[in-house]
Amino acid sequence: MNVYTNVFLSIVSMLFFSACSDKNTAKEEKLDLSSYLKDGSTGIKTGGVKMIEISTTKGKFKVWTKRVGNNPKMKLLLLNGGPGATHEYFECMESFLPQEGIEFIYYDQLGTGNSDNPNDPVFWDLDRYVEEVEQVRIALGLDKSNFYLLGHSWGGILASQYALKYQQNLKGLIISNMMVSAIDYDKYADTVLAKQMDPKVLARIREIEKNKDFENPEYMQLLLPNFYTKHILRLDADKWPEPVNRSFSKINQSLYVTMQGPSEFGLSGKLEKWDIKKELPKLIVPTLSIGAEYDTMDPNHMKWIASQVKNGTYLYCPNGSHMSMYDDQDIYMKGLIKFIKDTDNKTIK
Repeated sequence: MNVYTNVFLSIVSMLFFSACSDKNTAKEEKLDLSSYLKDGSTGIKTGGVKMIEISTTKGKFKVWTKRVGNNPKMKLLLLNGGPGATHEYFECMESFLPQEGIEFIYYDQLGTGNSDNPNDPVFWDLDRYVEEVEQVRIALGLDKSNFYLLGHSWGGILASQYALKYQQNLKGLIISNMMVSAIDYDKYADTVLAKQMDPKVLARIREIEKNKDFENPEYMQLLLPNFYTKHILRLDADKWPEPVNRSFSKINQSLYVTMQGPSEFGLSGKLEKWDIKKELPKLIVPTLSIGAEYDTMDPNHMKWIASQVKNGTYLYCPNGSHMSMYDDQDIYMKGLIKFIKDTDNKTIK
């Protein structure tokens, strides 16, 4: 009888300590949430918004940033695409990153969104934007112990170029939906994407581009169903998420055309000859390259990027396009979160 009594008492004891452990875990989770949501800024609280003064060769300007969450180990700065769009299409991050405890920071580059717009094409320059990102990093107190940089599309160009110069400040780099060669991008657009289009539609688009008649409403009327909803965001145009529409409606056309050029098929602006393929082995910071099956960018090229950097990982979105954070959202977000957490765990070890 004593044996059964001892067994019974052991089980009760185990259940008791298990319950205490669960309570402690719940308490720790509650404390973690409190810490994540705590606004540690001094002075008047602004909901995480911080205007950062940057210096340029033509004076000082202010750029807009907004911090969401608080995690001293994982801080993700977001570089949006376009060039010339705004941070707003990244708002989908709010549905995924806070619950994982990942702090992230919205940022409108100079000339976009809520930031100053000097209205001068001399500022639309890759090297100048690299120095802008570095000034933003310093102002936000980001360093190699916590600084993750995600660049999407044009932001991927900016992020990779920044990393080549300042990777000593990074904990992790994410190149999202962007090749590292404008020359290869042009070739992919011409030899793969264009050939997927109805020949008659393509011929008319080419004619409009040849005549430089980009303001012709027919140009966008042809691109929207034949290119945008197949390779930019794979949803019917009337179902595009509001943050995407809001961001794209505010695009700085001067910045876009100066850097990208007016055509949607390849680059013809300042970035036309940009190519850093041979420099990729210099990148030793943990790097995630994200590609998607229906992207405007070649997914095989994005896979190749991960094989060329010192510490690369590839995330493939089989159902996604250029905005795969929306049209292949589950895979995109899970992969992004896993990369950040895996990198953090490796750093701790």
